[in-house]
Amino acid sequence: MSAIEVWSDLLCPFAYVGLLRLRRARTRLGLDVRIEHHTFPLELFNGPHPRRGTDTEAVGLGQIEPEAGFRVWTGADDRYPHTVLLAAEAVHAASAQSLTAGEELDLALRRAFWAESRSISHRQVILDVAASVPHVDAGELAAALDDGRHRRRVTADFAVASTDAIPASPTLRLPDGTTVSNPGIDVHWQGPWAEGFPVVDAHDAGVYDELLRRAA
Repeated sequence: MSAIEVWSDLLCPFAYVGLLRLRRARTRLGLDVRIEHHTFPLELFNGPHPRRGTDTEAVGLGQIEPEAGFRVWTGADDRYPHTVLLAAEAVHAASAQSLTAGEELDLALRRAFWAESRSISHRQVILDVAASVPHVDAGELAAALDDGRHRRRVTADFAVASTDAIPASPTLRLPDGTTVSNPGIDVHWQGPWAEGFPVVDAHDAGVYDELLRRAA
């Protein structure tokens, strides 16, 4: 069994699109390639996540990936998750149960934020999402969050992400060490970031077929 490392932030819409396309391609090709999640914590580089940034990105990327269910934040303003470090820690904790558990919890948390406007910064929301994921032992996950046994994995990932080894969210690292950032999407911003909007110049979901074949 081989694995592709995916380095990303849970509130990165490009990572959400990439993961959906990666999973679809894997199913279509029938390849036994696991996804190993690592944290690229944008908030530790840029400060708290701004709502305006995620809202405009959701509008821009929703046009190319309808399956994502992107929508602007519809929850109360004071519940917007400006931090997702605990949720990232939860993905590491689930991955310690199995890579499948980590993969499924990661996707469920992304859907909870992007499609349902749930505040995935909150412990109880994270555990509620985890309880809906069949491969995750939510009780064990709660214990892991409470004693912080996987917190160092987030900070260790940040140390790697702070080097040139991982340049952006999302970055995929193949078993041979090759890294590819934001595969298959070319985008530019119209206006200032978080005030303007992203314009997708080109996108190709087929790029994931080749990445998976190389990983396998």
